Amino acid sequence: MTSLFTADYKNQPYWWEAAPRPAADTQSLPTDIDVLIIGAGYTGLMAGIQTARGGRSTLIIDAEAAGWGCSSRNGGQVSTSIKPSFSELSGRHNEETAFAIRREGIRALEYIGDLIRSEKLDCDWEQVGRFHAAHNEKQFAALAQVAENQTKGLEVPVEIITRAEQRREIGSDYYHGGLVYPKHAALHPGKYHLELLRLARQAGVQVISHCAARNIERQSSGFRVTTAHGLVRARDVVIATNGYTGPLSPWQRRRVIPIGSYIIATEPLAPEVARDVAPTNRVMSDSRRVVFYYRLSPDKQRMLFGGRVAFSETDPQVSAPRLHHWMSGIFPQLRQSRISHSWMGFVAYTFDTLPHIGTQDGLHYCMGYCGSGVSLATYFGMRLGQKVLGTAEGKTALDNVPFQTRPFYSGDPWFLAPSVMWYRFLDSLPI
Repeated sequence: MTSLFTADYKNQPYWWEAAPRPAADTQSLPTDIDVLIIGAGYTGLMAGIQTARGGRSTLIIDAEAAGWGCSSRNGGQVSTSIKPSFSELSGRHNEETAFAIRREGIRALEYIGDLIRSEKLDCDWEQVGRFHAAHNEKQFAALAQVAENQTKGLEVPVEIITRAEQRREIGSDYYHGGLVYPKHAALHPGKYHLELLRLARQAGVQVISHCAARNIERQSSGFRVTTAHGLVRARDVVIATNGYTGPLSPWQRRRVIPIGSYIIATEPLAPEVARDVAPTNRVMSDSRRVVFYYRLSPDKQRMLFGGRVAFSETDPQVSAPRLHHWMSGIFPQLRQSRISHSWMGFVAYTFDTLPHIGTQDGLHYCMGYCGSGVSLATYFGMRLGQKVLGTAEGKTALDNVPFQTRPFYSGDPWFLAPSVMWYRFLDSLPI
């Protein structure tokens, strides 16, 4: 360790301090079940809550502790989430489909807020708003144009912040202004996951961790699944593995791109420094292709700073000094702040930058949130559970959108390093 790290530095998520991962389960594996869900993150839990409340016996298994993946490793930023613009989607599909897909992102943000309030989930939820910063003048002009020309029916509240005004939003002169989205929010992802786990168990879902699924065999009456704890037969099987999708489901694996995203947490900051860097306590992100995202911790004492700082995957302890370097470039007042935690998680990108939900060879799936999984996994996980139940409410605007792959891609993103290198070069250009 160097002086850049605190004496009690941990190579694990900061979120696990207040929300440690659940201990391994001692319950036995059932031999027959209506619904077997593979993956105990947000998607799997939300699907399981729906199927269990709908009267189906439901089992969720996970190769690790429940929520060990990105459901307890993300930055806790919550937005409307659908990445392609209406014009981009209109070019790929028709205007009706493009409009409906964009509406799903708006619904996702509304849904998670309503869920947290109605179920009284203890997860440090705050609708603090987002400051999305322009990293050069051209990007500011582009962002302003987006804000001023929203598609009718898809409008969201937004405020243009010029460079002269941005100090009221962020304690930095690094950027060239940006946009404020007041309805975006923040939560504690680890606590949120534990609350969804609580709801699932209250609904009657059996959740067994450290129980990897090893093989899925189609049978006339459903599926026969081999797990680390034995065999289980299920009428329906759900793949809810997102960025951790592996050889168990090769069709889905060929369609998601696992990308490591890295985060550091600083030691506690002096109160005046915390207020200076984030005067409005908003979540923050920027317009780079290789984006940085950051926020204060829920107790307003630490800076949590994340992004992609390696061409290929690396150890979080190696990525930590690089993140600190970028953080210090944006916030010189944090240059002397040491790192208390550093971690990473795999987000799942798709080739069309859209999430996907559907059924393939009888297996239900939902994945590919492209780094915006807090609201999207919650919302589409719920819809996935409704689909398993066969209810009309499960219909989504993404149902008929093809889940693309590429030739010679089998799940190992060999193209990631040169892509990141190229995008980083483009981000460095002044225009």
